[in-house]
Amino acid sequence: MRHITTNSTFNTSLRGIADISWHARGACRDLEADEADRLFFSAPRAHADIAEAKTICGTCPVRQDCFTHALDNDIRWGMWGGLTEAERRPWHAKVAKRLDYTRVRAAIMGRDVHLTAAERDAVTRHAYVRGWAPERLAYAFGIDLDHARDLLRDAGHAIADRDRYWTPPTEGDSDTATATEETFCQVPSQAQTHGLIEALKKAA
Repeated sequence: MRHITTNSTFNTSLRGIADISWHARGACRDLEADEADRLFFSAPRAHADIAEAKTICGTCPVRQDCFTHALDNDIRWGMWGGLTEAERRPWHAKVAKRLDYTRVRAAIMGRDVHLTAAERDAVTRHAYVRGWAPERLAYAFGIDLDHARDLLRDAGHAIADRDRYWTPPTEGDSDTATATEETFCQVPSQAQTHGLIEALKKAA
């Protein structure tokens, strides 16, 4: 791997998967259970209840934490962070593709944080490059040892395939912004010749 992140700093306020300590500071914390259910888990057409819940959420100091908790745990019912189920639906669709390197770094350093598939891939590739033992990856992800071995093997194949087709830019190449930028191509650079291009044009 050509670039390895060595920065050991990360967001210390990043919550763990099971951390709900933020709830104690929520504007809804003193509501009775029945009242909370009526407001935050109301029927879709209970507009008065929804409006009242949104008013409470509008002044809540942990509104963002509440919203993030619903996304991280794939909670699709009820109102969280001041948004109804329907209003959160686009966010749920996007979150599975999230690649947040703050979370990736935190997981590498041993934090128990929620990771998407893309973030888990990033951690696994880092583990392969750094020479992690399968036992360490298994512990970090909470998976069995065989699964960890499979992930490291797949990461090795992915890195090898990526590096096989990487070529540095040539000096004076007008197609690159700078001579020091990396370029990735789908075929080896020696196959990208003007002669080959002309031959392909004639064949077409």
